[in-house]
Amino acid sequence: MRKLLLTLVFALIVSLSGYSQYYVDYGISAGASSYLGEFGGGEGDRRDFIMDMELSFTRWTVGGFYRYRVSPKIGVKANLKYIRLSGDDKKSDNPGRRGRNLNFKNDMFELTVDGEFYIYKVNDVGRTGRYNTDFNLYAFAGLGVFYSNPKGQSTSGEWVSLKPLATEGQSYSSFNFAIPVGLGFYYTIDRKYRLGLELGWRTTFTDYIDDASTVYANNFDGISNKTDQALLDEINADNDLQGGDKLLPTNFDAGSKRGDPEHNDSYMTATVNFSWAIRGRSKFYRAKHSWVLGKNKRRRRKSRAKF
Repeated sequence: MRKLLLTLVFALIVSLSGYSQYYVDYGISAGASSYLGEFGGGEGDRRDFIMDMELSFTRWTVGGFYRYRVSPKIGVKANLKYIRLSGDDKKSDNPGRRGRNLNFKNDMFELTVDGEFYIYKVNDVGRTGRYNTDFNLYAFAGLGVFYSNPKGQSTSGEWVSLKPLATEGQSYSSFNFAIPVGLGFYYTIDRKYRLGLELGWRTTFTDYIDDASTVYANNFDGISNKTDQALLDEINADNDLQGGDKLLPTNFDAGSKRGDPEHNDSYMTATVNFSWAIRGRSKFYRAKHSWVLGKNKRRRRKSRAKF
């Protein structure tokens, strides 16, 4: 076991020394974000993954990253993102959620470290023989931490931070962990610019990204409980017109169901990435990957005739 561990450490050191000087790029990202949780969703019961997302509440994300290629098959990337998530019961086709009449927005800061596994590569896109453009397809997984601050809109239209209000009589942390997984690809253009697309899903360890999880702690207060009888009557009338026979309760009192504690909240991002590659100078790099620097010519020794 000890010999195996030493062998693995030695292999890693050799790999790092060989690749660290040229498999580096840093850049920026921008795109869309959406979440899966208590708000929004279809008419029936909760569904997992993207099937229950309310795409009309897709918002945005921006950030930066630094990528380090450990080997031709493995990379490590650090990401810092600013992500906005939101949801609103008014957009749901589920009568119970519409009757709850809550909404939220959350501006989050996320820091992740991902391992990238390159599953397909084309060194010479277009087969020009110049190796100016390459293509890399990769899968990734990692670990992240994010800062969360959900806000709800009062009946007067004001956005209020919900965590200090303990809307369900529960306290929860503003910092939580997430597991990012996904797919991405990028093109290296002119040997130094990289343009790509990345789609990632975050599984989290909290159900309070939207501040809803268990039961009501307060009666109608205009923030944590905005349900009114006029709205319930309207929804019940719609159900009757559609042939429904299940009426919503007359109110949402303290102690009644407010969320689903059996499932944590999740979210996803889709970003366009642009980065600058740092070209290396090591002897190993020049010998094995001279096409990256564009130095394919070998120096010839000049000799004088001895006569």
